[in-house]
Amino acid sequence: MAFRKRNVVVGRGPPSEPGSNSSPAQTATGVRPSPLTSHSVTSTGTPSLDDILGGHSGLPLGSSLLIEESGTTDFAGALLRFYAAEGVCHGHIVHIVGLGDAWARGLPGIAEEKGSRRKAASADVDEKMKIAWRYERLGQAGERALPDRSISSQETQIQQAPFSHSFDLSKRLVIPTDAKINSIPIKPTQKPFDGILSSLTHSLNSTPSHSVHRLVIPSILSPVIWPADASRPEHFLRFLHSLRVLLVQYSTRLTAMITLPLELFPRSSGSIRWAELICDGVLELTPFPHLMDASNSPAESGGARGIEEQPQGMLKVHKLPINTERGEGGAGAGNSIGADLAFTVSRPKFLIQPFSLPPVEGDQEAQKDAGKLTGKDVEF
Repeated sequence: MAFRKRNVVVGRGPPSEPGSNSSPAQTATGVRPSPLTSHSVTSTGTPSLDDILGGHSGLPLGSSLLIEESGTTDFAGALLRFYAAEGVCHGHIVHIVGLGDAWARGLPGIAEEKGSRRKAASADVDEKMKIAWRYERLGQAGERALPDRSISSQETQIQQAPFSHSFDLSKRLVIPTDAKINSIPIKPTQKPFDGILSSLTHSLNSTPSHSVHRLVIPSILSPVIWPADASRPEHFLRFLHSLRVLLVQYSTRLTAMITLPLELFPRSSGSIRWAELICDGVLELTPFPHLMDASNSPAESGGARGIEEQPQGMLKVHKLPINTERGEGGAGAGNSIGADLAFTVSRPKFLIQPFSLPPVEGDQEAQKDAGKLTGKDVEF
């Protein structure tokens, strides 16, 4: 018959000594496990974009996202700003290539939600009540050791930190003094990508192992920012391969988001095809050729119902980060490859939602019942 000592929890190691230097493992804010796999994911700063990334509800760490845009618009730049602003809010190290500190000062600010002051006040009252109830009987049953404030405060901070923030393009983010923003300039040399790789590698090696890095590359290969030699395949594809190596090596610390103008570098070219194969996720933004008449009511606008705003273009998902054993990026609503999606860029948000054509003009019954579910729709 086996015997064991009483008052010892099964499966727990021996208690640590009071003078030991053991401390809980530090966890980065803004990172959580994927609902599909055990991979860690972080938010892109756009909740509707997080929802279509293969069902992971975020961008998996160690992956890159290439956003292509046709036309002369810069809707992809809004996604980059949300992505960088989300990293600043979580204390991540944000690397901005080619645009400098001026671009960082223009990041969107956090949007104020309705009733936020009431929620904050009620949360403070609840927290004070919990503390009062916890220490109500302190000292009645003899002397007791106070709880470890460092561990409890760290856990509380991690639990209270939101995974994704809501940003407002009309506001400016107040960058903290301890914000970690690394502006990487583009040098007009024969190898313009070498400076980017060396700066990124040095930052990854010189920072703690729990730090998260975000690489922001706006309008790659654009002649306005990049030299002419950057578009050569031996430089461009070599850089993407080297970035792929860093993403695999630091698979729990690094993510990248890149935008590409399709008007200058179409998808039919060989270099862009190879770039899509190297990157983990590929999205394409196709703005509508003309804006719809603003005098129309929202119910009569294409793809918009009720009080929703009019969509400004289509979004195509060509590739998603694949991180499951079955070789899938998720199923059901998470798998958005081939779906008809539209995007809307307004002052407070960047919204991605399914696209549907409006009712035929003249069909008053269909226009009247647009967006309503009737009994005939649920019959089997």
